[in-house]
Amino acid sequence: MDDVLTKARARFLDHIGDGDEPGAVDQALRLLELGVPAERLLMEVIAPVQHDVGRLWAQNHWSVAREHRASAISERAVGAVMTQARPDPWHGGRVAVACVDGDFHALPVRLVAEVLRLYGWRVDYLGASVPAPQLVAHLHQSGCDAVALGCSRASALPKAHATIRAGQAAGVTVLAGGQGFGADGRYARRFGADLWAESAAGAARAVSGGVRRPAIVEPEPPADEEYLRVARSRGSLAERMALEEAIDVIDFLAAALYTDDSTVFTDFVTWLVPVRKVRGLDAGHLVDALSELAGAFRDFPRGERLLADGIRAASC
Repeated sequence: MDDVLTKARARFLDHIGDGDEPGAVDQALRLLELGVPAERLLMEVIAPVQHDVGRLWAQNHWSVAREHRASAISERAVGAVMTQARPDPWHGGRVAVACVDGDFHALPVRLVAEVLRLYGWRVDYLGASVPAPQLVAHLHQSGCDAVALGCSRASALPKAHATIRAGQAAGVTVLAGGQGFGADGRYARRFGADLWAESAAGAARAVSGGVRRPAIVEPEPPADEEYLRVARSRGSLAERMALEEAIDVIDFLAAALYTDDSTVFTDFVTWLVPVRKVRGLDAGHLVDALSELAGAFRDFPRGERLLADGIRAASC
């Protein structure tokens, strides 16, 4: 089976890379007919290939348009698989699945939704970037027992925290997952999520023991002044930088201030340097942009230190 899946991944990547939607869908359905379980097809073919898509974009082998086309074809293949899959009988549980506000990477969350469906859950898949008030309204209207929240980028952590608290205040169990919460789920735990899962199968296992009604959520202490300054001045701060990725830089800086963790910012800068380099963009330009931004933080020591750390990371 492993050899079959290895070859299937290579072929599926070829299909979606060439924009061959019929070929990708046909291959997925043929694998089902050959006896590949739907969960393995989703998580051991489509999911890792989607990771390859992101890598190919980061290395500048694929354009944004090609990446988006490939992701759209993968979404359609997932839908085709689920029309033919045989989920476990519904056991009475209902779960909403969504990306946190500001996170537009919907396919990983879609895969979680479909695996939960395979395990007998009734699933309300809400898609990308769902604002907390709209999510809470849906939870009240639908009577969901739980909500699974995906966060793929650490820049969305402040909104992820607000969404976790809003879900619990609505009386549902909150399961968190995604790289944005940290590889070990440290921020999911820190923000008080009821459950954490590092994979779709892990999400199914986590909620299989039953969901519980969370305790009353205590009011969150006010955010610190430096985080609020960045969040409120996002646009004007980005304009100081003259950098294509300025908004991302500001968002990761804000998240680092919110979490009081410099690695949230420096890890992003370290990732950004090679992404820019393969596109012919000088690292010195990034250093200059961060230095220009630092001028706005002379009266804010934590932000100034974070930017100094970012400048060092960009200079390596």
